Amino acid sequence: MDEVVIVDYDPRWTSLFETEAVCVREVLDEGLITRIEHFGSTAVPGLAAKPIIDLLVGVRSLEEAKQVAVVQLETLGYAYWFDNPNAERMFFVKGLPPNSPRTHHIHMIESNNGLWERLLFRDYLRQHSDEAARYAELKRHLAERYPTDREAYTSSKAEYIESVMQKARQQPAS
Repeated sequence: MDEVVIVDYDPRWTSLFETEAVCVREVLDEGLITRIEHFGSTAVPGLAAKPIIDLLVGVRSLEEAKQVAVVQLETLGYAYWFDNPNAERMFFVKGLPPNSPRTHHIHMIESNNGLWERLLFRDYLRQHSDEAARYAELKRHLAERYPTDREAYTSSKAEYIESVMQKARQQPAS
C-alpha cells in the first residue's frame, strides 16, 4: 500500500536532492539536461512534507529523453511511468511500495512546459513562512482524510495551490 504520510521537515532533504541531482547528471547523456531544480514541499525549509525528494529536470528534447533516459535512470533504481496520461512530461519514481518506500520523483520536461511556473509556489513559500505553515496544516489534514488515496490527496490541494500561485504571480520579482 502506498500511504500518504506527512512528516516534519528534515534538513537533510536539501543534501539528498543535491546528491541525487549529481547522480542524475552522471547517468544521463551529456547535453540532454538543461536544468535541475529541487521543487515540491521538501524544497521549502521548515515545511512538513511527504518524505519524497522531487526533482524537476529540464531536457533539451522530451523525444530524445524518451529514447535514452528510461534505461539510464533505471540504473539508479528509477521506474518510469509508461502510462502517464500527460504526454508533455516524463515521470519516474525511485522506490515503489510494497518493496520499498518512495524516496524520489523525477518530473522531466522541456523548457517551455508550464510546470516550471510551480517554482513560483516553492519560492513564495520559502519567503512566507506563515503561508508555508498554512500549507503544512492543509497537507496534514488531507493526509488524515485520504491516507491511502494519493490522487484525492493531491487533487484536494489544487485550489489552495492556485490561490498561492496567484499571490506569487502578483509579487514583484526579486
